[in-house]
Formats: sequence, structure tokens, C-alpha cells
Amino acid sequence: MPIINLVEWKPQGDEVTYAWRFPATNLSTYTQLLVQESQEAVLFSKGKIIGKFGPGKHTLNTENLPLLRSLYGIPFGGKNPFTAEVWFVNKVKTFSIEWTINSMAIHDADYNTQLPLTARGQYGLQLVDAERFLISLVGTRDQFTEKDMTAQFTGEFMVKAKSTIVQYLSANRIGYKQVAAHLHTLSEHLKGQLAPFWEDLGIDLAKFYVSTIDIDTATPEGRRVKEAIAQQSSMSITGHTWQQEQLFNTANNAMAGGSGGLLGGLVAISMMNGMGSGGGMSMAPQYNQPTFGPQPTGQPASAAPAQPLRTKPVYCANCGKKYTSDMQFCPACGKRYTPCPQCGSDNDADARRCVSCGTSLGGAARACPQCKAPVAPNQAFCPQCGLRLAATDTCSRCGASLEPTDKFCPRCGNKRQP
Repeated sequence: MPIINLVEWKPQGDEVTYAWRFPATNLSTYTQLLVQESQEAVLFSKGKIIGKFGPGKHTLNTENLPLLRSLYGIPFGGKNPFTAEVWFVNKVKTFSIEWTINSMAIHDADYNTQLPLTARGQYGLQLVDAERFLISLVGTRDQFTEKDMTAQFTGEFMVKAKSTIVQYLSANRIGYKQVAAHLHTLSEHLKGQLAPFWEDLGIDLAKFYVSTIDIDTATPEGRRVKEAIAQQSSMSITGHTWQQEQLFNTANNAMAGGSGGLLGGLVAISMMNGMGSGGGMSMAPQYNQPTFGPQPTGQPASAAPAQPLRTKPVYCANCGKKYTSDMQFCPACGKRYTPCPQCGSDNDADARRCVSCGTSLGGAARACPQCKAPVAPNQAFCPQCGLRLAATDTCSRCGASLEPTDKFCPRCGNKRQP
């Protein structure tokens, strides 16, 4: 076999190759070894490392390969042949190795239930100890690529990464809603936990990123969880409950002729009108209106002794702004406070039923605007505090009757003239 005069490695293609073996082994003490930038060459002979060379041009002789004399008895001078394997190691940093973890179950702190999660990201490696890397990994291969690296260590790497992610999220009580804000700190924590694994192989974990953590939709269970979270978010924005949404869907289907035609529509409308007092699925807006105590048993509302009602927050039936029940008008829009005699929730002046408890308001007793005591419709004075309830003025804009305590017109909202 001819003796090789020049040994070098010029990587070809786009795939990252970490180590490559020169195909020929017949060398001499005049062979030129050319090592490119970011490369290192390691020579093996008879199972031993006989030399390591950094970037530059090197002549293989007994000065830089002193073990040749003990292995082959090669003297100084002359073109003395010998057999050796030349390995080139690529020390360039790579940052494009992708990783994915699926079916990562965790008890979520936000939803207080088990969620199937998936995590994705990238990491980068750099060979720092060529000798340890070649002895530990390469073996009898002719080359070692990025694909070989990920295929050989995917199982062990994923187990370590999955365990570390679950422990970190659980220990810090980071729920699904907040996980995106912690991706940077989670990435740094994972890098610190995984770096020793690569150091044992002569590799430095240069970079490690967690780009996304999301619901794992690869399974039917994960897709149902994703849909449930999206539905909950939608209801939170619009302010309705799951029961109300089901009722709306039933009503829409019935009125569209999907189940019962006209009769089904009438039944659905009856359900919507009666759910407020039927227990459980109130059709009232989700304003969390206050619930006032019931009237004493055995006494009608109009005859019950006037009880000073405790001040509680109420929500304007016109604009939805919050104020307290001791105010007579909404400070935001000027609507007069029209309390339900049963629960105290604010209602429109012409409302037939209370928006909160469903109590019928048509012909029901009024409440004194000053002491909130129940007042019969035909009474001109409050039986508790004596406040005159008959109109003493009219609105300058629409002519509607104004009560003595009205600051704004209850019909058009015009400010009362002094």
C-alpha cells in the first residue's frame, strides 16, 4: 500500500459531524497533517493514543510522536513507515439540536388537576475533551454525527429533562397559566441539572432553551383538556357560566327547529324566564349581586317592620358599575338605585323580574330611597322615616315626575335643575 503524504479533513454537507476517521492508516515520519481551525486531530496506534494536534500544519515524526520509537523502533531520520488511525474532532459550537418531550403529566397549580403537557426547545453542544469523547462514544465507527448523538442519548436525556421540569414546576407551584413567564429561569435550571451528564462524555452543554410548554394534544385526553381550557377562558371573558351556555344552546336549537320547533322554543323561553327562581341556573348577569336576608317568616313584605338594611355593594343595572346600597343614584351614569325588595339587587325601572333572584317586580312594594324600608305602591310617605314619596317636581327635559331625593331624571338621566 502506498504511504499517505497528506492527511486532512474538509467536512462536506450540512449535517454536523463531531468526529471523522481518516480512511487510510499507512503513514510515515514525513506525512503532513493539516488541521483546520476549530478542529483537533488524535492519532491512535495499537490501541494507544500516540499524539494530539491542534490547528495548523504538522509533520509526523519522532519529535512530536515520541511513542513511535517504543511501538515501532523507528529511528531519527529517513522515511520510516508506520500504521496509525487519525481521528479529526469538530470543536465548533452547535445551537440547533431540537428536543421534544411528550406525555408529561403534572398536577397543575392553576387548575388543581392533572394536565398532560409537552415541552419543546433547543440546545447546543461543544466537544472540549477529544480524547474522552473518542474513547467513550466513537468505538469502531468511522464517524460520529449529530444524528448519532441524539439517537444514542435520547432516552436518558429525555428522562432527566422530564423529571427536572416536573420537579421545578411542582416545587415552585408554577401553573399552566404562568409557565410562559418562567421559561428563561426554567431553561437555566435545566442546563445546570443536565450539564454534568454531558461533561462525563467530554462535551460542554453550551446552550439550553425551553421554547414552549403547552397542553399535549397528541392524545384525545389532551385535546379535550385544551378545549375545556379554551371554553373556560371564553366564559370568563363574556361573564357567563357553563350552565347558562348549555341553556342558551338548548334554546337556540329549539327555536331553530332542531328539537321541537315552536313548542320547543316556547319551552326554552319558559326555562330562561323561570331559571332565576327555579334554583341553580340563574340567567342574571354575572355581577355577583349581593344577597340580602329574607323577610321574617309569616309577615308580608308590605307589613313587615322596617329593618335598616346593612350597606352592601350593588351593581348598576344600566352600566354595571359597582357602588354601595346607601347611594340613591349610580355615580357613573346617574341611574336611580331601584332595589329588589327581596334581595336588594339593582334593576331597571320597568323590570318585571329581579335580574338576580327572579322575584316579580310588577306591582311589588317599593323601597324607601332614604331608609330602604318597604313601601306600598299607593303610599305617599314612608311608614318608617316619614319621607315624602310623591313627586314634587318634573324633569326640565322630558317632563317625567321627580322624587324629592332625585338628583337625576329616572327616565332620561337629565340632571335636576336647582
